Amino acid sequence: MENSKVAFLFCSLLFAVPGSAQVALKSDTPSILFWTPEQQSAGYRSIEKIYKVATVKRGSAVHALPKVRRQLSPTWDYAGRQWTVADYMNANRTSGVLVLKDGKIVLERYGLGRTPNDRWTSFSVAKSLTSTLVGAAILDGKIKGPDSVVTDYVPELKGSAYDGVTVRQLLMMSSGVKWNEDYTDPKSDVAQAGFTGSEPGMDPLVSYMRHLPRDAEPGTKWHYDTGETDMVGIMVSNAVGKPLSQYLSEKVWTTYGMEQDAVWMVDASGKQERGGCCISMTLRDYARVGQFILDGGNAQGRQVVPSYWVAQATSKEIDNGAGGYGYFWWIRQNGSYEAVGIFGQSITTFKDDRLVIVINSAWPVATGKEYSAARTAFVNALHEAARSSTSGRAVRASLHSPGTASQVRKPDSPSGF
Repeated sequence: MENSKVAFLFCSLLFAVPGSAQVALKSDTPSILFWTPEQQSAGYRSIEKIYKVATVKRGSAVHALPKVRRQLSPTWDYAGRQWTVADYMNANRTSGVLVLKDGKIVLERYGLGRTPNDRWTSFSVAKSLTSTLVGAAILDGKIKGPDSVVTDYVPELKGSAYDGVTVRQLLMMSSGVKWNEDYTDPKSDVAQAGFTGSEPGMDPLVSYMRHLPRDAEPGTKWHYDTGETDMVGIMVSNAVGKPLSQYLSEKVWTTYGMEQDAVWMVDASGKQERGGCCISMTLRDYARVGQFILDGGNAQGRQVVPSYWVAQATSKEIDNGAGGYGYFWWIRQNGSYEAVGIFGQSITTFKDDRLVIVINSAWPVATGKEYSAARTAFVNALHEAARSSTSGRAVRASLHSPGTASQVRKPDSPSGF
């Protein structure tokens, strides 16, 4: 089976799990994984009208993102032809691209009918924010530290294969607990979790996972585990004694200064936000998330996470065969770290260049080699163009003034320089 079909089957199983699935407001809502292009364009920016969500409230102040007058407009060669930003966005169904250099907007464009005020769902980009909340809970003294054990915060897991597994190992996806992600097997864990073995009064996902066997020593083997990403959200909620949406509001949205409320999809219980999926925010707020992490988790002069947290979270903590993995952040061979979601969502950061690249899309497939390769080529072109415009090196990347048809600008946004 080709990768895109496998990915769709995997995701349909994942979203079917009662312990983690979203709650549609109407019974006839089609699966989000099989929406038509028209449904994607409209639905991704209005998730709160389709599924039950919790609100992540913004504060009274907004973190400014000055916009430079002369915007980047790189061209690059890929797949035997020359590309522009507009070419990429049209070919890859992209709703937004925003690039920050030194905290200033050097490129901002919209597509698929989206405006600067429209939110867009994150899919698994949410994982990276959930890991950030683990750091905040550590600084708040609610979680003892990355080497504290998971069972201290999800006591239902005591006596299971999760005994002795640390918070760090869970964030590295190296718990060592056996988990079958055979997307074509209806008897795999990814298909069964939440359906069988649920115990009264217990979260169905936790109930299932506490019966899984050990496969490897904790911390020795990276293995992508769908169920554990949502379980980290449960762990944080238990530790801080409040909903994830409220905690994210207090720790990031209010303190760093997001421009709009976000919404976070809840699971089938109708109460628990999904730690592994689906926060909706504006394109500029995606960029602020990237800048917040690039700034070391510092908001208004104070640390939201421990001083060591961001460096560890965005560094290679374990080998995953694809560059490396941190704490729900992907570490790339080109020197970047990324938060990534299906259907083309990403926040890519080149720390040394003080560069944040946000891309929101509505790919026709959840994931696929061709789309991923095209996105990588686009990111690399943006990276090179941003570096070159700063250094003055001669490259094939042009600059133009704002106001072209392919660029939408917020009326009250700073003019920059």
